[in-house]
Amino acid sequence: MPSAPDRRMTPARTLIFATAAGLAVGNLYWAQPLIEIIAASLDVSSSSAATLVTVTQVGYALGIFLLVPLGDVLNRRRLIPLVLTLSAVALLGAAFAPTFAVLLALLGGVGLTTVGAQMLTPLAGELAEPERRGRVVGTVASGIYIGILLSRTISGFVADLLGWRAIYVIAAAATLALAVVIRAVIPPLEPREPVPYPRLLGSVFTTVARHRAASPTLAICAASFTVFSMFWTSLTYLLTAAPFSYSAGQIGLLGLVGVASAFAARRAGALHDRGWSASATGVALILLALSLVAAWAANSSIITLIVVVVVLDVAGQSIVVLGQARLFALPGSARSRLNTALVVCNFLGGAIGSAAVGPLWASGGWSAIMTAALAVALLTLVVWALTRDRLKEAGPSAAVAASHAETTDASL
Repeated sequence: MPSAPDRRMTPARTLIFATAAGLAVGNLYWAQPLIEIIAASLDVSSSSAATLVTVTQVGYALGIFLLVPLGDVLNRRRLIPLVLTLSAVALLGAAFAPTFAVLLALLGGVGLTTVGAQMLTPLAGELAEPERRGRVVGTVASGIYIGILLSRTISGFVADLLGWRAIYVIAAAATLALAVVIRAVIPPLEPREPVPYPRLLGSVFTTVARHRAASPTLAICAASFTVFSMFWTSLTYLLTAAPFSYSAGQIGLLGLVGVASAFAARRAGALHDRGWSASATGVALILLALSLVAAWAANSSIITLIVVVVVLDVAGQSIVVLGQARLFALPGSARSRLNTALVVCNFLGGAIGSAAVGPLWASGGWSAIMTAALAVALLTLVVWALTRDRLKEAGPSAAVAASHAETTDASL
C-alpha cells in the first residue's frame, strides 16, 4: 500500500511556496519603474502612464475578492495553476499591446489573475503546525516582498537592454513555468464541502465580523500598504528628476537594497509565535513614521534615501506579516477568506496611495507626498493604540484553538 503523501510545510515546500509567491506577485510591479518610458513609447503623459500601476492594483484587489475565497472550497492543486496560466496569457497580451488603452485593460487583467501568491499564503498557514505558523507565513511573505522589490530592479534593467515590452514576454514564460511547478508541489488535499458562490463571497464579510481582532488588523495593514505605495510610486518621480536624473535601471537598483530588508518578514513571524505580535506591530508603526520624516528631509541625498528604503520596508513588511499571522491563527477553516479581506484592503489602500501621488506631486512635490504619508502613519498608530487589546486576542493560543476547529466555517 503506498504511503500517505506528506502534507506538512517542510522547509523545502516552504521555500518553493515563497519563491512561487514572489514570482507571481512580482507581475504587478513591472510597470512601476517604467512609467516615463511607457509614456514616451505610447505618447501619453506621465500622469496617465502612472494609472497603469493603479489599474493593476485595483484589478488585483478584485481578483483577490472574486477568486481567492474559492481556495476555501475548490481543489487548490487545480485552481492555483489555472489562475497562473490565465495571468501568463494576460502578460503576453500586454507585451504586444498596440495602444495605451489596450495596455491599461490588459494590465487590469494581469492584476485580476495574479492571485496565486495569495492562495499559496493561506495554504501555507493551513499546512503549517500551529507553533510554526508565524515563521512559515513569514517566510512565504518574505518571498512575496522580495518579488515585489526585485521586480522593479529586473524591469528596469530589461527595459534598458531590450525595451519595456520584453519584460512582459519574459514574465509570461516564467509564470507559465510556475504553474507547472506548483501543480507538482502542492500535496493532495482533502475535499471540502461546496458552498454557493454568492454565499461564499458574502461570508468574507461575516468571517471578518466574527473575530474582534480582524477589523483593526485589516485597517492597520491597509494603512501601512497605502504608505508603502505612496513612497515607492513617488520615488520614481523623485529619482527621474534633477538632481538625480536616474535611468529606469538605476532606479530599479533600489529594489536590491529593499531585498535585504525583506528577510525581516520571516523574523516578524517568529515574534508572533512568541506572543509579541501586538507590541511588535506598534514598534513597526513607529519605525514607519520615523522613516517618512527622514524621507521628507532626504530629497537630495541618495545615501539617506537608501537608509529610508531599508527602514521603511522592514517596518511595512513586519506590519503585514504580523497581521497575516494573527488572521491565520484565528479559529476555523476560512483562512482564504480572511486573506481575501486582508489583501483586498491592502491593495485598495495601495491603489489609493498610488492615485494620490500624481496630484500631490503636482501640488507640492516630494514634501507634500511624504507629509501626507506621515499623516496616514500617525493616524494608524492611534488606531493601534486604541485596539491593542483586541489584537492580542489573535496570539499563539488562538492558533492552537484553530487547529481543533478546522471545519467550523466550512458551511458558511
